[in-house]
Amino acid sequence: MEVKTEQKKAHCLVVPYPLQGHINPMLQFAKRLEHKGIKVTFVMTNYMLGKSKQQISTSISVDTFSDGYDERDGDLADQLENYVSRFRDVGSKTLTALVEKLRLEGVRVDCIVYDAFIPWILDVAKQLGLIGAAFFTQSCAVDTVYYHVYEGLLKAPFSETDPPSSEIVLPGLPPLMPFDMPSFLAPNWPHPYFLNWLTSQYGNLKQADWVLCNSFYMLEKETIDWLSEFWSVKTIGPTIPSMYLDKQLQGDVDYGVSIFKPEIDACLNWLNQKPIGSVVYVSFGSMAIMTNQQMEEMIAAFRASKFYIMWVVRATEEAKLPENAKQDMSEFVLIVPWCRQLDVLAHKSIGCFMTHGGWNSTLEAISLGVPMVVMPFWSDQPTNAKYVSDVWKIGVRVEINGYIGLGGKIVGREEIERCLKEAMEGEKAEDLRRNAVKLKELAIEAMEEGGSSDNNIDDFIASFLSS
Repeated sequence: MEVKTEQKKAHCLVVPYPLQGHINPMLQFAKRLEHKGIKVTFVMTNYMLGKSKQQISTSISVDTFSDGYDERDGDLADQLENYVSRFRDVGSKTLTALVEKLRLEGVRVDCIVYDAFIPWILDVAKQLGLIGAAFFTQSCAVDTVYYHVYEGLLKAPFSETDPPSSEIVLPGLPPLMPFDMPSFLAPNWPHPYFLNWLTSQYGNLKQADWVLCNSFYMLEKETIDWLSEFWSVKTIGPTIPSMYLDKQLQGDVDYGVSIFKPEIDACLNWLNQKPIGSVVYVSFGSMAIMTNQQMEEMIAAFRASKFYIMWVVRATEEAKLPENAKQDMSEFVLIVPWCRQLDVLAHKSIGCFMTHGGWNSTLEAISLGVPMVVMPFWSDQPTNAKYVSDVWKIGVRVEINGYIGLGGKIVGREEIERCLKEAMEGEKAEDLRRNAVKLKELAIEAMEEGGSSDNNIDDFIASFLSS
């Protein structure tokens, strides 16, 4: 889309939920808007901006508002209900004050793109006379599951007496088993408020002017067609830096904020010394927690598989490694506390990605054509794993018979080794690679000029240029 000078007057606020996995995809979307001539202010909570190890290195303006917890130690996951309530009460006032401040300064504000995890922002937008666009950071399939729970069309949490083999059929989705569903639907999930919080996204969604999804049409075509019957759904992804996809935004390689410091040189220097397709990259994201026993099973599987392994073990998890593990495995395993994942996935030495199956990681692997071994821990990850293995056929799913972290589930070394070998060797591995490359091509096509996601971004922009 050609940038027009009059577009520079239009101004959009983009407000993510204050977690790294939500901030970065919304920042990538903000970059796309700016590239097309829209003025963007990226709005973060005071605490999250201060916590970020690297700042947002783009020309996008950044501003902040308070969630009521500007000074605190650590996250508030164990106090989610209190946090959500206070965030709504304080944030609605401080976000309104921010818009009013901008208006007093003579700055036009047309639209607020808000993370669907913060549905009250839509109410703020409407009170201020602004266009409100919900941004879903999870897959359309997972959004569909939660929507059915919200509407009472799917009973959740599941009863402990429900047959574990009973198939769940929802429109626009493949048949799913209970263990394919988000973990918050499990009968013994220890934090019941999570499900209430996630389904609250849909309470006022019909009032949203737009529903933007971090996916692309050919990835979830049937689901998107079904959702489009009652929402103004537009896919605008994958939202990763442009230089890894369509290259419309020259020089755009930076993902955004990071709460961890990556060891860039150590990772790339090590990978540069390895043969093409010989390395298994292992990372379970910024939040997954592993038991000591699971660590031991992982290490035993890595030893038995005889592949090169690059393993991200966060500093908070490192104490769970057996004594001298780093030194004992140094010939074939590199353990780092964090890395720049896109750089690693784009490296020619990577053969597959062993992942928790978070949506951002899944989209990154798809965008770079890397097959996966998915070991889901919680949240939307089991559903993503189902799609990776059975729908898109670009990876292998670790058989868990439950959720890691729920009921003490442990994946044995033999199962991990089996999955690694399926993804790295033999005829199935070749099929996975071919399918992964095809999806990569479709992801690039969606984000290129005139592609489905690119056109949807243009349509979204046009809606408030004409208002």
